[in-house]
Amino acid sequence: MTAAQALAKSVRAWLDGLDVGQRAKATFPFTDPERFAWDYRPGPRGGLALADMSPDQRSAALSVVATAMSARGAGEVASIIALEPILGALERESGQSRFERDPELFWYSVFGDPDAGAPWSWRIGGHHVAIQLTIADGQIVGSAPSFLGANPAVVPSGASAGSRALTGEETLARDLVAALNPEQRAIAIVDPKAPPDIHSGNGARADVRAIPSGIRHDDLTPPQQAGLETLIRHYLGRARDDVAAAEWERIADAGLGEITFAWAGPIEPRRGHYYAVRGPRFLVEYDNTQDGANHIHAVWRDLTNDWGEDALAAHYRLGHAPAG
Repeated sequence: MTAAQALAKSVRAWLDGLDVGQRAKATFPFTDPERFAWDYRPGPRGGLALADMSPDQRSAALSVVATAMSARGAGEVASIIALEPILGALERESGQSRFERDPELFWYSVFGDPDAGAPWSWRIGGHHVAIQLTIADGQIVGSAPSFLGANPAVVPSGASAGSRALTGEETLARDLVAALNPEQRAIAIVDPKAPPDIHSGNGARADVRAIPSGIRHDDLTPPQQAGLETLIRHYLGRARDDVAAAEWERIADAGLGEITFAWAGPIEPRRGHYYAVRGPRFLVEYDNTQDGANHIHAVWRDLTNDWGEDALAAHYRLGHAPAG
């Protein structure tokens, strides 16, 4: 069974367990503008929330995540969701509670019909989780944009003290910075102060105007190049192995030499820092500056195929009409 077939089967099982009203909330036409709504901040989303599902329906919804993503990616989503009550308690203790922090405020949506043979997509969205997949011609043709975040990045106290929902995003980048010599760092570190958040925003199209360049892949030693490639693959690794492998092949075909790595902020741990990795067809952006540098935002954008748009254009050029 292909990745797309497995996802369609899992989504159908979830949808079949919903009543008419729930299904109306959960489903949209593939051409609905809601498909391009992509947000990682607190607040409601389109779709059906976990809070509005029965235990069996929630179990089926979580099974979709396990099918849509790698085991690591699905585990990270679960860990991020589990941070919500921890964050709520920390905010109440500090007297800064502004949002409802509820692990059931995560919304599931389906755009189009998995059974119709036309393009369709699936999405999960909520605070610090914005994941979607686009399917056409029996394949997953788009897995971006993709956002995962963590607040707190490291749980400071309580039964889960010291635990992290996201680890590789920071540790792999730090390993790369540590491996640079002084001359390389002078190029890669573009600012002594990190920006307050990612530059690319949460729009349907990534805003790349302020993305720094840094040091080129071609200007790194082979071990350093391997470190940069490992960092890129870590972001791809949110997806299933076959999807990640196809994405990496497209990146490699576009050329690794012009990929750049830029760092902003101090390189010492527990201080606000930022980095960006940009290639001809993709962008990785990471920021950890908020809440005492204990609040991660980590984004993957496909600059040519967000929302599967490039692949869908090819699909439509073959004479297929857009799905309603």
